[in-house]
Amino acid sequence: MSDIAAVILAAGEGQRLRPLTLDTPKALCPVGNVPLLDRALARVDALGLPAAVNAAYLGEAVARHAEGRAHVSVEPDGPLGTGGGLARLRSWVDGRGVLLGNADAYLHDPALGPGPDIAALIDGWDGTSVRMLGRPAASGSGEFGAYDFAGFSLIPWRFVASLPDAKHEVVRSVWRPAEREGALTVVPYAGTYLDTGTPSLYLAANLHAAAGASLVAADAVVTGRVERAVIGAGARVDGDVRDAVVWPGGRVRAGETLTSAIRVGDDLTVPASMS
Repeated sequence: MSDIAAVILAAGEGQRLRPLTLDTPKALCPVGNVPLLDRALARVDALGLPAAVNAAYLGEAVARHAEGRAHVSVEPDGPLGTGGGLARLRSWVDGRGVLLGNADAYLHDPALGPGPDIAALIDGWDGTSVRMLGRPAASGSGEFGAYDFAGFSLIPWRFVASLPDAKHEVVRSVWRPAEREGALTVVPYAGTYLDTGTPSLYLAANLHAAAGASLVAADAVVTGRVERAVIGAGARVDGDVRDAVVWPGGRVRAGETLTSAIRVGDDLTVPASMS
């Protein structure tokens, strides 16, 4: 597929996820003990596509993490938005169509696996129209007809070539113009999609990845009770953890109960109810 390249958007500040993202880029937050960015890169790698990643907030950490696996574009003056970030990569895209994905998108289709689950976006593409992965809107009326955006879209070069070199979003510079000209197609996604943008959605994605059980890293130490939880590498759990996430290196002390929350380090607890 030499006529298509992948761009993973990883520049956002993750303000709705704070304080989780004060020191960790949103794209590197773990879901099911796998950084979100790794999940996105694995998905496009399974499709055989060359990949680029844009970074801004805590960009050096993102660049180090993606080194050797993707071309990295760092926006030193802050995030340029989804459209501005893509425009900054125009010379790297170099005439190809772009499979554009959000690093914070959690997708899971057990029937197909990562890569094949979104392959319908590029299968039989004409190279001129815009395609978008969508999930049926709960209310029946979504952002795009009966659908809401589900993390990935396919954008032809003709749109990439004309993107303004300024901060802006693809919803206004690509998706809506394509919709108006009748050149936007929504491809339904049969699996689960969560945007992980809030603590509650982030926790939901982790618990979904655990599939109703618990995921415990091999080197985590657990002497307490763990139910429906994700326990990261190097974590120590001596208390009770239920419906929760303990980040790598995190600790839950004996006598503590962590429920519906995310634990970072020794004492940072982020309730899933935060927004």
